[in-house]
Amino acid sequence: MSLDDYVVLLIAKRIAGDIVFSDDPRSSLRKWREYFEVSQADLARLMGVSPSVISDYEKGRRVPGAGFVRRYVSALLEFDRLRGWRKVSSIAASLGIIPGVVIDMMEFPRPLSLDELVDVVRGVLLTPEVGGDRLVYGYTLVDSIKAILTLSGIQYSILFGMTPERAIVFTNVQTGRSPMVAVRVSPVKPSVVVIHGPRERVDPLAVEIAKRDNVPLILSLAKSVEELRDMLRSASRSPSQLT
Repeated sequence: MSLDDYVVLLIAKRIAGDIVFSDDPRSSLRKWREYFEVSQADLARLMGVSPSVISDYEKGRRVPGAGFVRRYVSALLEFDRLRGWRKVSSIAASLGIIPGVVIDMMEFPRPLSLDELVDVVRGVLLTPEVGGDRLVYGYTLVDSIKAILTLSGIQYSILFGMTPERAIVFTNVQTGRSPMVAVRVSPVKPSVVVIHGPRERVDPLAVEIAKRDNVPLILSLAKSVEELRDMLRSASRSPSQLT
């Protein structure tokens, strides 16, 4: 069994956040290790430290910094990967994450302007009168057909990741109407909507909905979903490429 990278990263951040913001980090460390059913010895071996180091942190003799928490959580997830993602899959299900709906989800190293995002996705802005000063902090790349068929109103909020100030990028779009109707009825609006798929004509109603909801609408002219994903990932990893 495999899981999308974004799912693993999302869960890693939630676990790390639980540890860092816990009133009792030592208990939180132990809780997550026991949840993943990993012994101190096995965890220490994967992290390249002695079991006594793990014991010191879990007993409060040492205070975990960000670097240690990152390594600790990464090691737990690596054990789960070797076991077929049993625990991560359970957490994903509890969060309402439906496999296959979200293709990719990342945060940008710095917020992008609307013009920068248009360049990144090789797009055309269909609503030039809307959101000229809009900033975009991340993106969610979505299979629009699967999202419309399977997501409930509550599950739709998963698309926003860490912040709603992001671009929701709908792929496999025919005319653009259905994704914009979904945005229209959502209580939370993304900063920008990008559609990928239409080759002849975007439905005028989709453009009108975008204008009324004050949500910039971009048509990406990327040759494929894979190319679109790679361009977005490149922008999420390299600040220098955004300047």
